[in-house]
Amino acid sequence: MNGRGKNRALVRAAGVLCGLLTASAAEGAGLYFSDRGVRPMGRAGAYVAGVDDLHGIWFNPAGIADAGNAALVDFAWLRFSNTYTRRLQVVDADGVIRNTDSPEVRGSSSFLPLPTFAASMVLDKDKRWTAAVGFIAPYVALASYAERTDNGQLSPARYTLGSFDGSALGIPGGWLAWKPRDNLRLGVGTFALIGYFQSTITFSVSPQDRLLGAPEQPEWDAQSQMRVGPMFAPTANGGAIWDPDPHVRFGISGQLPMVISSPATIKVRLPTSVALDGASVRGEKAHVRFVLPGILRLGVEFRPLASDKQKNADSDLRVELAWVHEFWSQHRSIDAQPDGIFLENITGAPKSVPMPKIEIPRNFVDSDSFRIGGEWIFLAGGYRMALRTGLSYETSAVPRSHMSLSSLDFNKTTISLGGGLFIGKRWRFDAVLAHTFAQDVVTSPEEARIGRINPLKGNAPLEPVNGGKYTATADLIGVGLNYLY
Repeated sequence: MNGRGKNRALVRAAGVLCGLLTASAAEGAGLYFSDRGVRPMGRAGAYVAGVDDLHGIWFNPAGIADAGNAALVDFAWLRFSNTYTRRLQVVDADGVIRNTDSPEVRGSSSFLPLPTFAASMVLDKDKRWTAAVGFIAPYVALASYAERTDNGQLSPARYTLGSFDGSALGIPGGWLAWKPRDNLRLGVGTFALIGYFQSTITFSVSPQDRLLGAPEQPEWDAQSQMRVGPMFAPTANGGAIWDPDPHVRFGISGQLPMVISSPATIKVRLPTSVALDGASVRGEKAHVRFVLPGILRLGVEFRPLASDKQKNADSDLRVELAWVHEFWSQHRSIDAQPDGIFLENITGAPKSVPMPKIEIPRNFVDSDSFRIGGEWIFLAGGYRMALRTGLSYETSAVPRSHMSLSSLDFNKTTISLGGGLFIGKRWRFDAVLAHTFAQDVVTSPEEARIGRINPLKGNAPLEPVNGGKYTATADLIGVGLNYLY
């Protein structure tokens, strides 16, 4: 066959699997859309210096020193929804540039209560050492999208996301806190992200330059499913709390990055185009690697009503200011290494075409969160109660040029309201309702930088597919209890 025909066949062969690995692996970098914990989120996450229970396993392990012999259970639902109206810039065969708008697509999360389980034990009679174990689920925004829009058209979201059904992630760990003196607490812990991450997606293998057909022709669509795992990504955190005066506490904590380096399985249904009649995929193993960020937290809490019997006081007021920095610039790329994956029996191509290693640029940036939250404990009807509220603002980790349905993040403001009810000296029941307002993102086709996959680099211009308008909103609804034994 001639060189042009061979190049066409190689584009088809490599495009199928390169598109699959690139799009699906990207879903592993799902972002935390909300901080976690029913009591902490009642204070909008301003819970670094004031930690005194088992939520310290995430926010500041030094606070576990005040948890005592305790068990903590809570569940929260992150009700997430978003919309996307794509604007696509197309350069036709005559070099004419046109902008086209696709129908709006909507994504939503299913009902999935995300748990926190933790328990602690004081190790010595002087109550200087406390150990804890726990298990938490990350609060990530896992939205799914319909295959078609309301008017029956194929969804433009199909090239970025389909569904996260089948994903199951958790973070178990162990922690140790030490109180060397009454006004100083130190804590460390180690934990790991474990489980499976699964995504389904549709991708197009229509080559650039309209070599064989127009972009996004349905007969060039392939459906795929990727399952990453079993994952085991260990990391560690540590922190300190210092209260030089009963009325003020300072806190600092940090968490090391998580390196995801896991096997993956890939299943694909090839396009219906006659050009791929008789073709098949052999092998389904790959290896995926990327980095989730380290985190730094600083906080100062004021306790104007503090006394020597602060912990069991019938009246208490706490107000905290906190800053959280997430080092998302560590998330530079996603690397996908196929392991014996071949596309076979492509007409005019070698019998088996192997897939090379793929590096997917992400180019995230660090994000900052500024938080203020308060908690007022008072007596009502003979019961101790707590009223909590807070406000936070967080910057996006995703540059506008790289915004897509596979990497959603926004500048966002969260308002929260929470409460607690104490029953005797052992039980505390908590609840939270928080709402997140996300600032709309409009990515113009000119600045968009996520294009269609084409492993054969030619003279075809970049046709980004991530331009358009993105919106999102979320509610966090949760309940929990803390028991002292």
